[in-house]
Amino acid sequence: MRQYAPDMTTSFSNLQLAPALARAVAEMGYESMTPIQAQAIPVVLTGQDVMGAAQTGTGKTAAFSLPLLQRLLKHENSSTSPARHPVRALVLLPTRELADQVAQQIKQYAVHTNLRSAVVFGGMDMKPQTIELKKGVEVLVATPGRLLDHIEAKNVVLNQVEYVVLDEADRMLDIGFLPDLQRILSHLPKQRTTLLFSATFSTEIKRLAGSYLQNPVTIEVARPNETAATITQQFYSVSVDDKYNALRHLIKANGMKQAFVFCNSKLGCARLARSLERDGFRTSALHGDKSQDERLKALEGFKQGEVDLLVCTDVAARGLDIKDVPAVFNFDIPFNAEDYVHRIGRTGRAGALGHAISFVSGSDQRLVGDIEKLLKTKINLETVSVEQDRSRERREPRNDSRESRGGDRSESSSRPRDSALSRDSRPREQDSRRSREVGYVPAPRIKNDPFFDKPYEAPVRSAEAAAPAAPDPLRKSANIKPKRVMAALFKSTT
Repeated sequence: MRQYAPDMTTSFSNLQLAPALARAVAEMGYESMTPIQAQAIPVVLTGQDVMGAAQTGTGKTAAFSLPLLQRLLKHENSSTSPARHPVRALVLLPTRELADQVAQQIKQYAVHTNLRSAVVFGGMDMKPQTIELKKGVEVLVATPGRLLDHIEAKNVVLNQVEYVVLDEADRMLDIGFLPDLQRILSHLPKQRTTLLFSATFSTEIKRLAGSYLQNPVTIEVARPNETAATITQQFYSVSVDDKYNALRHLIKANGMKQAFVFCNSKLGCARLARSLERDGFRTSALHGDKSQDERLKALEGFKQGEVDLLVCTDVAARGLDIKDVPAVFNFDIPFNAEDYVHRIGRTGRAGALGHAISFVSGSDQRLVGDIEKLLKTKINLETVSVEQDRSRERREPRNDSRESRGGDRSESSSRPRDSALSRDSRPREQDSRRSREVGYVPAPRIKNDPFFDKPYEAPVRSAEAAAPAAPDPLRKSANIKPKRVMAALFKSTT
């Protein structure tokens, strides 16, 4: 692999982009390039394979989209024939939200050209996607699973692809997309330009690059797994029962207008969002059990400022580019230390200031140690003074270690076992709670009831009842029912 020596030119005006692309870039307010853009764009413009690594939120989408569109302008045409618009660039991403976001950005870059782009991902009806694909597109953005569906249905042909981009490649390998990637790449021409972008260069990523990239140029603009310097990180030692109150306290004390709140399980995410909404916060939940329409609606509401807190699982930890999000909360410490880097990367983007707050309970010490090893820094645990609000305890989400470790379980399986004392005291607690809520007054309890205090006495039976019944001579066995006497239909003549 070849290392690339960075060019000191950082202005988009020095790239000599086509007028249509330069106009779109100016309209979007781009002036200076980020490090990954300054190093990757000139290399991609030459048609070389690239392995690009950069911390999240540094503009990787523009780093591959702009040079691709520049090189595809030679195929630009205004014909209405689908045959004149074959797929020439394929961009693969791990999640639906990220695919939709990248597709929107590419449309903005190509708004003044005749190049067509489309996006296909799961969770949506295939028919509208099929109609758009049949019209012909030059740039196709897709998730691997849904793209294979269209390939098998013969809705798309990839024999003229010149460029393929594997964005967030490490995440695609983490969630098991390697077999799908191999099947998709087998449908592409061998002579092509392959661009691989990832936040980390793990052993698996290097093996994938060695299999499908030809003498790639390696571009690294930051130390692997490095967090942005503009993000302030704080770790609070909080018990599991106090996490919810600590979250509410810090949001109100710091006057935070918007924030991501990350949980480890879909069930915990839904419960936390419901509790925050009951406390008056404008909240939406984003996790894998949500339909695609619900997920897109939650994201759009958060982008438009209609939602203050986006409670989500790691499905939202990668690549989502939402500007000016001031804070990220780790309600649960992630199981994978690398996911911590991606989570807090949702704030402090493009040089803005960000704040990352994590709640550490007693069972999270090993996970915090993994984060320390990854970041190569010592984490100091702070304390937060939270006044316990007992009136809200019944509304707080359960977040015991079994639920957070076991993923998505049913509500009944995540309840702690009750001791004998709690079982005995439960009726009184329920009665008092019902009397406070709906005015229910329980019946008075009678102590020392003589009926229940006297010893057990066997019932007196009469002699006739005690005597055994005489056996039925017609019954040979208790398991054989006697024959019923039936009237003869015909009288015998013999």
